[in-house]
Amino acid sequence: MTMTDRAGYPVSGANGEGLAAFEQAAHELRCLVDDPLATIDRALAASPAMPMAHVLKAWLHLLGTEPGGVAVARECAASAQALAATDRERRHADAAAQVAAGRWRDGGRALEDLSAAYPLDALALQAGHQVDFFSGDSRMLRDRIARVLPAWGASVPGYHAVLGMHAFGLEETGDYAGAERQGRLAVELEPRDSWGWHAVAHAHEMQQALREGIAWLEPNAATWSRGSFLAVHNWWHLALYHLELEHIDEVLRLYDRAIGGPGSTVVLDLVDQSALLWRLHLRSVDVGARWTALAGRWAPLAAAGNYAFNDVHAMMAFVGAGVEPAQAEVLDAQRAALARDDDNAGFTREVGRPAALALQAFGDGRFGEAVALLRAIRSGAHRFGGSHAQRDVIDLTLIEAARRAGERSLLWALGNERAARRPRSPLVRRYLQAAA
Repeated sequence: MTMTDRAGYPVSGANGEGLAAFEQAAHELRCLVDDPLATIDRALAASPAMPMAHVLKAWLHLLGTEPGGVAVARECAASAQALAATDRERRHADAAAQVAAGRWRDGGRALEDLSAAYPLDALALQAGHQVDFFSGDSRMLRDRIARVLPAWGASVPGYHAVLGMHAFGLEETGDYAGAERQGRLAVELEPRDSWGWHAVAHAHEMQQALREGIAWLEPNAATWSRGSFLAVHNWWHLALYHLELEHIDEVLRLYDRAIGGPGSTVVLDLVDQSALLWRLHLRSVDVGARWTALAGRWAPLAAAGNYAFNDVHAMMAFVGAGVEPAQAEVLDAQRAALARDDDNAGFTREVGRPAALALQAFGDGRFGEAVALLRAIRSGAHRFGGSHAQRDVIDLTLIEAARRAGERSLLWALGNERAARRPRSPLVRRYLQAAA
């Protein structure tokens, strides 16, 4: 007897125990909570011939951009491809194999077609949404979800996650009111939906609704942080609100308590740790030994070269800590990445390599060189992934480099540009005063 999943799609090779574990793992992934990897391993133990269990394990190892996850994902995708499967399952396995081979955009397009044919496949939507994020396709972050929304409703399991993804896509394309509306509905339906909390946090950040952002995250931390592997990122958002309000002591407290102090070595957490300390560095805040500790956590990944966005954040840590050999490792890894025939070669060439060189130049006091490198890439920086809020560090570094280089006309122009978006920012006022 062929079993079906909660969306009504046939599932090959599954028994009741394996399918139940798969559904639980899929729910955990949709919420970004608990331990979906352990749960999917239970599904595979119960149903080793279940292609979708192998596929879900592949996506879990791909969507964290961990260097060590790629080989596991390739094995999982190959295992799924070797099993008897439906058309939907084969499409999933092929898309995962493409991403595991470094073909992010090809995999994303394969998932587009999968979702058009099977609009209630929440895993295809979520994997595609994350691929769009990592490849910097903000339009598809919105439109991939908008295409299938008419097929969904509150009666379909996973609807909250679809709303949360749509919310983030709306935010990244400038519809902040729509993003907040969809994100709030997502967490009303499922209070542990980490991505929904995150989408509303982004909407507040982009509107400079700082106190509203604090009111969104701070009183609800016990809900959105419990067992969430997006918790560090949402703590980072809370810290950004306080940083813009110049609550430096609170920023450092949040870093020590929930962002960097616990010592996470998960790559996505390391990115947030670097991004926060670098923003403090640009403000000449003494962060003490925090840079050295962070550089030590990044050190095993210095030569990874598998994703340019990560390389840039590793370089922040190595520059902040003054670790020159590790800086050289990052640049060597990028040279190797440029020689490969995959999407990350493009991410590195177009944004990652010049950004890493600019950070190194900034650390060496070559501020004019940093300005030249960053001006050349800032308008196309979305091409190496991340969100608007994350990539804002490029603009912040450019402005501070212009100030330190004594380029007053450029500083005045950049300050006015930023003031148009953040008119109440004390930092912007200081930049304009320095340029006057």
